[in-house]
Amino acid sequence: MLTPAADELLRDLACTLAHRGPDDQRLLREDQVGLAFTRLSLVDPEGGGQPLVSEDGSVVLIANGEVYNHRELAASLPPGARFKTRSDCEVLLHLYQRDGLNFLDRVNGMFAVVLWDRKQNKLLFCRDRFGIKPLFYHRDRERIVFASEIKALFTDPATPRRLDWSGALADYGMSSTPAFIHEPVNTWFEGIELAPAATVMEIDLKDGATREHRYWSLPGAAADSDASDEEYIERYRDLLAASVQDCAMADAELGLFLSGGIDSSAVAALAGQSGLRTFSVLTGATVLNGDAEWSHRAAHMLGVPNEQILFDGDRVPGIEEWKNLLWLTETPLCSPEQFYKYELHRHARLRHPEIKGMLLGAASDEFNGGYSLNYTGEGGNWSDFITNIGALARRKALDSRPQLASWWQMSDLPLLKDEAAHAGLGVDAPDPYDAFIAWKYRSLQQYNVWHEDRTAAGNSVEARVPFLDHRLVELVASIPAARRENLLWDKRILRRAMVGILPEELINRPKVPFFHGEGQRHTYRTFTRMLAQGGDALLEEAFSSERARQFIHQDGVRESLRRLERDPENGSVEHLLRLVNLGLLERMTADLPAPPSAAFSAATPEPVTFEYGDWDESEGQIRALTMPRPPVDPAAVYALRDDTLLACVPAQPGIWYLLVDGACEFVLSEDEEPGLTALLRSLDGETSLEKVLAGNGHTLAELKPLLEEVLDLGLVVEAAPKGADRV
Repeated sequence: MLTPAADELLRDLACTLAHRGPDDQRLLREDQVGLAFTRLSLVDPEGGGQPLVSEDGSVVLIANGEVYNHRELAASLPPGARFKTRSDCEVLLHLYQRDGLNFLDRVNGMFAVVLWDRKQNKLLFCRDRFGIKPLFYHRDRERIVFASEIKALFTDPATPRRLDWSGALADYGMSSTPAFIHEPVNTWFEGIELAPAATVMEIDLKDGATREHRYWSLPGAAADSDASDEEYIERYRDLLAASVQDCAMADAELGLFLSGGIDSSAVAALAGQSGLRTFSVLTGATVLNGDAEWSHRAAHMLGVPNEQILFDGDRVPGIEEWKNLLWLTETPLCSPEQFYKYELHRHARLRHPEIKGMLLGAASDEFNGGYSLNYTGEGGNWSDFITNIGALARRKALDSRPQLASWWQMSDLPLLKDEAAHAGLGVDAPDPYDAFIAWKYRSLQQYNVWHEDRTAAGNSVEARVPFLDHRLVELVASIPAARRENLLWDKRILRRAMVGILPEELINRPKVPFFHGEGQRHTYRTFTRMLAQGGDALLEEAFSSERARQFIHQDGVRESLRRLERDPENGSVEHLLRLVNLGLLERMTADLPAPPSAAFSAATPEPVTFEYGDWDESEGQIRALTMPRPPVDPAAVYALRDDTLLACVPAQPGIWYLLVDGACEFVLSEDEEPGLTALLRSLDGETSLEKVLAGNGHTLAELKPLLEEVLDLGLVVEAAPKGADRV
């Protein structure tokens, strides 16, 4: 039986999660159960407060999220069913009383539900099919404490606050190892569990007995189908349009993150809202990968306003700013992506406080074949894709039988079939594509929906994901294996579905990474500077706990940072960040930070938009802001960096190789770049640039862009005067 003393804990839970629900806060404590609810009101803002109670008082419910088909579900109830509110979630009470544990079978939406059945003295935890909405818990023999975010659980003195170092370091996602992972989602903290997606957990409050009822699973491929490719495409188009309209259901304003790719452009077009505000990231990476340009052009084509948030060369997250973001996301996988998305949400909320929901194009790649090109190698095809993901499926099986791995390592020709790797495991070799989709289903929960939820909720915004409609996913997952290449190679089903809805340029625009690829060094440089600021302050704080020092090689991490400072692409700033994040999270659990609603101070720079009317006219200015080049001083003395060497092979006259740490990074031709090759050969660390140019017969104006490029890459540095250290 809970006493009034439990009210303080309930208030602490609600206070910690105030950012998720600034519109209302209510507490309920009765018998064995205490509930605290903070509300972000998008549907029935006046009357939809929670907890919701059934008419007979036997069932109490709190729900985070949206039930998109609530009107259809309400119409299916027996005549006389009475509703107290216009809330989309109230229908769940009636469905449970009618259908018991099967009450979510026909529900379409994103939700985390806690339901208290007073008659049966049971508590139910329920989550949507993809785990879009979170629900964490800790339990012991006496009690169970639950919340939408882990940090709220830590306000309970009886909940352990201990980072799971061994589990985190062994997680393939931490090291970016390509391997199929089908295990439960990692919560990163000992004693903290995540209610499984697509499942109803039923907990008996008398003895703690728990059973799980899984109400949905990913379907496998159909054996065959009479439907033509065109019929699949038409069905996909109809389902996507319906899903976008469902996600646009709200009594509040919505916005949309627009990258200029087909996913977000499709959502924008199908939303059909001419005044829909769209938001995009403007960085050096998005300029080089085309997202900045194409989001601007897509908005113009679709007739929607677009605001591009500028991250210029000086915008580096501060030490406290990064720690606040990390605590908000509460995952060591927090990275540049989360920073940029958080700032988009923050800008939208500050500039347009009426916006409470954000439409996203996320999760299209996972099920529509968006990653098929990533696993083929250059110039590969669907067959190469299947072969390569088959190797990943085999590697998963060999985790259980590592002694068999040598059979695949001893020859470049196959000696055993993949069935041999699965022999003795009691299961048949899986369809590699089904295993791949199951992996993506899990990684969505571990990474994508986790951070999309936190970066939005941290700004009191709800993220809505039309591509995670189970009807859509069921359709593409059930496409017969023989038809997959026609429909799923490079998202063909989506591209063909958008014919007549999107301009051809948007339909055929290739998929590009958010900040990797050509523009990666600009992002890496920013976050390297973040880690190095204040005398490596974030690293030193991360190393300050005893357990961090037990696991992290401090000298190795420091030297990795120094290498990134010299060359932003000499390593992975994300891998470094993940280790630092682990150490910081360890410190935070020992001394809990302020709740997110109070943490982000006014000192944090307000997001800045870059206003321009025409991309072509403004591109030069945009590049100067997002990719500032180092100044070139004609009187200065320059030299190749110490670890960089310009070499040639006598058998290839006129061809020069630029080696960095012994590895060839660039090949230069005297025929194609005579000025640059002559310049690099002449930089001796003693002669001024103007004298070098005069000796080669070239002008600074002629070579300045190329020199700026090699300076920006860090391959050429300004040499110090004789007797001084080089800088």
